[in-house]
Amino acid sequence: MATLTIRGLDDEVRDKLRVLAARNGRSMEAEVRALIETAVSAPPDPPGGLFSAIRQEIEGLDLPEIPEPDRSEMPRFAEFD
Repeated sequence: MATLTIRGLDDEVRDKLRVLAARNGRSMEAEVRALIETAVSAPPDPPGGLFSAIRQEIEGLDLPEIPEPDRSEMPRFAEFD
């Protein structure tokens, strides 16, 4: 088994972790272990970002085709005259 040391953890974060661990009936170490295991077990983000993920969700629905905006121009600054 590996050992992990976390330096520079903010006191407020540590206190919230202590409360979370107590609510779950675990030690702080066990709580951190569970949080890390959950984080690395989560499914990866879909390739292509949020737009592609939304497009996959609505694919097959009877909706009009929405063209992707042209992103070749640089954004313009707002002008307040």
